[in-house]
Amino acid sequence: MTYIVRTHNLTKVYKGTEVVSEVNLNVKKGEIYGFLGPNGAGKTTVMKMITNLVTPTGGEIEVLGEKLSPSSFEVLKRMGSIIEYPIFYEKLSARKNLELHCEYMGFYNKGAISEALKLVNLVNIEKKAVKEFSLGMKQRLAIARAIITKPDLLILDEPVNGLDPVGIRELRDLFLNLSREYGMTLLISSHILGEIEQIADTIGVIREGKLLEEASMDMIRSKHVEHVELRVKEQAKAAFVLENELNIDNFRIKESDDLIHIYDSNISQNDIIHAMVTHQIEIGSINKKSKTLEDYFLQLIEGGHKDA
Repeated sequence: MTYIVRTHNLTKVYKGTEVVSEVNLNVKKGEIYGFLGPNGAGKTTVMKMITNLVTPTGGEIEVLGEKLSPSSFEVLKRMGSIIEYPIFYEKLSARKNLELHCEYMGFYNKGAISEALKLVNLVNIEKKAVKEFSLGMKQRLAIARAIITKPDLLILDEPVNGLDPVGIRELRDLFLNLSREYGMTLLISSHILGEIEQIADTIGVIREGKLLEEASMDMIRSKHVEHVELRVKEQAKAAFVLENELNIDNFRIKESDDLIHIYDSNISQNDIIHAMVTHQIEIGSINKKSKTLEDYFLQLIEGGHKDA
């Protein structure tokens, strides 16, 4: 298995505070890696260290098979990135901004500019100055700039900020296309968990500078089996009926929400409803549920570890 990014006990200390603590990140070639964590968790700092914008206090970074150092100029040419808010020459057009970027990168394929603008759906804006762009348009232009050289590794820090639902969907399709068709490896941080769930192959969850979990989405989906969510006021009575009438012992009571989660797939909702009605237990609601990436994420963030 080939890894595009690996970090070994990556650590960063600011003013005596450890903001990133011994992080071991493993990003496989060609995959989309979703990097999740609340604000201030250390995501951006990790990305800045991988792109050589910030020097680690401890640990090592390996990118594209090379140990990263202050003189790793060639490997940086094989990376594209958006870290925090993108900066442009505001009085110039999108095309002129991209031309200057290509000159800086030593990349002289002029056709790539039109292709990149088309990929991010920035068309018919040839004479428009970037200062007239909306936040969403600037975010698209930043992505075009990051992908114009067809990098092996694309690092995107909250790339869908400022976009409406249609724009988010378009970029989701673009990211999948870059990974599947162009073979790029994408490391994406985001707080929009539903979007990451739809595109990521692997996720890493970080909290307070520590990597809590690194897991494939296939593994997460296999663990998150469907269950029936039953809302009743008389939880003790309902639990007695489940155990003694329906022979169900695989359920969990959530007293604070008047909920019972039933994990026995052999019992239908109709069977549960019939048993509750027979014993005169009023049902507030009953629904089939499945755990989402958001549930998994919140469980890790709130508990700091996986629920057994």
